[in-house]
Amino acid sequence: MEVKIGVQHAGRELVLESAQSSEEVEKAVTTAIADSSGVLQLVDEKGRRVIVPVDKLAYVEIAEQMHRPVGFAPVGRAQP
Repeated sequence: MEVKIGVQHAGRELVLESAQSSEEVEKAVTTAIADSSGVLQLVDEKGRRVIVPVDKLAYVEIAEQMHRPVGFAPVGRAQP
């Protein structure tokens, strides 16, 4: 699961890969927003914690991880 977090007044977004489901991440975000004095806390696949104060959140994008094919795709040959 890829999660992108936009932080106010920051030039770049935070991107993390999480083992949590999209429903779990969504619940963590909505719970954190409901408590306006709280923080959003997520854990990535390597066990690292990302903690963002809720009042600094600009957006949270939750995307299912896409599986990319490995290797080269066959290329059609040009006709003479």
